[in-house]
Amino acid sequence: MKIALVVLVILLVIGLMLGSSFVGRRNQMAVKREAVNGAWAQVDVVLQRRADLIPNLVETVKGFAVQEQIVYGDIAKARSALLGAHSPAEKIAANGQLDSALGRLLVVVENYPQLKSNENFLRLQDELAGTENRIAVERRRYNEAIQDYNTFIALFPNSLVASMGGFARNDAYFKTDEGARQAPKVNFNYGNTPAAAPTAPTPAPAKP
Repeated sequence: MKIALVVLVILLVIGLMLGSSFVGRRNQMAVKREAVNGAWAQVDVVLQRRADLIPNLVETVKGFAVQEQIVYGDIAKARSALLGAHSPAEKIAANGQLDSALGRLLVVVENYPQLKSNENFLRLQDELAGTENRIAVERRRYNEAIQDYNTFIALFPNSLVASMGGFARNDAYFKTDEGARQAPKVNFNYGNTPAAAPTAPTPAPAKP
């Protein structure tokens, strides 16, 4: 009887330890998952900020380059896709399209040097550049949060707890080229390329 009681106590202690470990690991996963959600919320805010700036920027450029309708149409479609997306994966894909469309807009801008004297455009361009910098920061933090979460749930025995607790791997990373992570820059030094150094005149041939 005493042996059975000791065994029962040992089993109860083991069960409590396992249960406590399960609950503790599951709570850690929940915290890390919420960290991912919080990081994404910050990304979403700055993406929305950029989406709000784009219409005014496009209208300003149209005042100087009204004929670039294809570029404006691509930007409008990409912006609409971003605003209509719901999941992070959908918004990340739409954001990539918008990055590409904005890049083409900046190419258009470089063909119209008179824009450099337009105060409204300069202000909007500065706001957009600041927003792009903020996007890069928040995007990096979001990717780091996802990586931390995915690594944690992949470790043993966390993987068992994740499987039983309904925690799945999250692959909604931002996977953009390094150049796309940089804030768009507009070169306003149109036509101001350094002049070539003057060359010495070729001496006339000596008379015989």
